Amino acid sequence: MTSWKAYGFGAVAALVGASAVAGTESCNRACLENYVDRYLDAVVADQPSMVPIAPDARFTEDGQQLVIGDGLWNTLRAKGRYRLFVSDVPAGQVAFFGSIEEDHREANQGTPALIALRLKVKNLQIAEIEQLVIRDVNAAKRVNDLTPNPLYVQAIPERERMSRADLIVVANKYFAGMQENDGKGDYPFTDDCNRLENGMQTTNAPTPEGQTRPDPKTALNYSAQWSCSEQFKSGLLHFVNRIRDRRYVAVDQERGIVFAFAFFDHSGGASRTFTVPDGRTVTAGPVQPWTWQIAELFRIEKGKIRKIEALLQRSPYGMSSGWSTWSQGMSDSARDVTME
Repeated sequence: MTSWKAYGFGAVAALVGASAVAGTESCNRACLENYVDRYLDAVVADQPSMVPIAPDARFTEDGQQLVIGDGLWNTLRAKGRYRLFVSDVPAGQVAFFGSIEEDHREANQGTPALIALRLKVKNLQIAEIEQLVIRDVNAAKRVNDLTPNPLYVQAIPERERMSRADLIVVANKYFAGMQENDGKGDYPFTDDCNRLENGMQTTNAPTPEGQTRPDPKTALNYSAQWSCSEQFKSGLLHFVNRIRDRRYVAVDQERGIVFAFAFFDHSGGASRTFTVPDGRTVTAGPVQPWTWQIAELFRIEKGKIRKIEALLQRSPYGMSSGWSTWSQGMSDSARDVTME
């Protein structure tokens, strides 16, 4: 494996900060983000030795534990333009949304894809690797053409910063409010809250020309044209009947960002029929059992969610993350895994 000695004292100091050089072997924001780039460069080259990986490191891809060097290691061709980091310096965790290119049957082409990545860095080695690879070409092209919202790199004023526990509580209200979705929950959204899913705007979308904006009080399905609050207050998200394995894996207190992995279950059958807040009975949602495997981040300001971004893909119904026991995987409890 590559030794940090090869980078020299100055390079180490720049990457990990004075505390690491002093012997605590911790990693600052720049250091954590650098590990992501070094890791992806190693995957492109299919050379695990290019990055310091602990001998007992665990690696999962799409919820499956694999040998390091397998999976995306075989197919990653290049990093894309989209890059969004969530760095949790105290926990030594860094999460990342990015666009990538995989191999294509034509040698001079690449297939667009997306990655949601988590690395745990301990003693200047990668101890855990967790990644979702979303192989949706249209979604990957959309995301690759985006620029991360500037708010994601903007610091929260120090006097307004929340504790990591309080940030997780607010983020978890999103999952809890969607799962219960009786229109009466605590929905902590700013007036300009907005959500992107696989690069697509799924709140506050413009009303297409020639159409009328759906009325949240009479519609039979929730609409991407509604605000975050309108969607939740409508009660029309109730068909997402279970949000489980809620793993909060990175909390950036300085920037007010929480990054989570979770599964959204649509059980079908009787779960598709429910009563909305005004008393109407509605049937909606997928007919067959359906699970979304999702990575989602929240920008939180003064106790309210302002921006939401998610990468997701369909997975086998009832699947778990590979980082939880069966009971944890089936639970809708919030887990701060950095404290485990």
